[in-house]
Amino acid sequence: MTTTVGIIYKYQFEPAKAEAEKLEKRLKEQGIIVFSKEMSAPSGLRSCHDEPMKIPKNVDWIVVLGGDGTLLGAARNIGKHGTPILGVNLGGLGFLTSIPLKRLYPVIEMMLKEKLEVESRLMLETKVLRVEDEICRFSVLNDVVINKGPLARIIHLDAYINETFLTTFRADGLIVSTPTGSTGYNLSAGGPILYPTMASLILTPICPFTLSNRPIILSDSNTISIMMGVQSEEKVTLTLDGQVGFEFEYGDKVMIYKSNDRIKLIRSPDQDYFEILREKLMWGGATYSVVSQNELE
Repeated sequence: MTTTVGIIYKYQFEPAKAEAEKLEKRLKEQGIIVFSKEMSAPSGLRSCHDEPMKIPKNVDWIVVLGGDGTLLGAARNIGKHGTPILGVNLGGLGFLTSIPLKRLYPVIEMMLKEKLEVESRLMLETKVLRVEDEICRFSVLNDVVINKGPLARIIHLDAYINETFLTTFRADGLIVSTPTGSTGYNLSAGGPILYPTMASLILTPICPFTLSNRPIILSDSNTISIMMGVQSEEKVTLTLDGQVGFEFEYGDKVMIYKSNDRIKLIRSPDQDYFEILREKLMWGGATYSVVSQNELE
């Protein structure tokens, strides 16, 4: 039986705040203890630490009101403790926040009656070593990205799999993605879409100088290590879930591997994953337009 619910809503977004207040009132009327919190301001590229969410780790459920970015922040802060998350889309594309706002309250009632399915997703542990000292450790849901500055030349990134040399990527950067993150930056860079519950990692170069450098899918039992092969004159950044990160220096070593933490996302009762793909990526729309034009001719 549900007795406590956490509500996290999009940073400085009044529609999300208004919906959070309305939902909090409705839940309290049913005798449920509610902890409501605005998402913290993005940390940017100055720190590899999130602000604490200040919602108890042992709440029964978390409702996220916003977009995928809000849910990613919630996942890193509190969802990594195994608390199921219901993502409600008040943002843009919304692969993770798959519940539309108009369906919020019917789905909430199903959630309170424990009639919704929960899906477990892989997270990545990211550890950065600088002169053998660990300077950062982070769990991420979507991806880890090493990227050059906008005016910099291509960078050289030495990649190792389980300490065995793979190759040196000469590219604008490199993405290590989870299956959940495969529809994010990885997809834009030409990487494959993976079913979100698969036990795999994706290594995708960004605009590689050598066209034979293609994305590679690895088992989640592997550890990926990346270092800069040649010192860059420009800034190179390491970003985590596209939200937090810091400057990646020559000599740093980033190690990426399966986290012991798992994120639990509540599945949409109205759509399966393939329906969400068709809707968000508009698959079939172009074909329909061509057929309709041919029929007119």
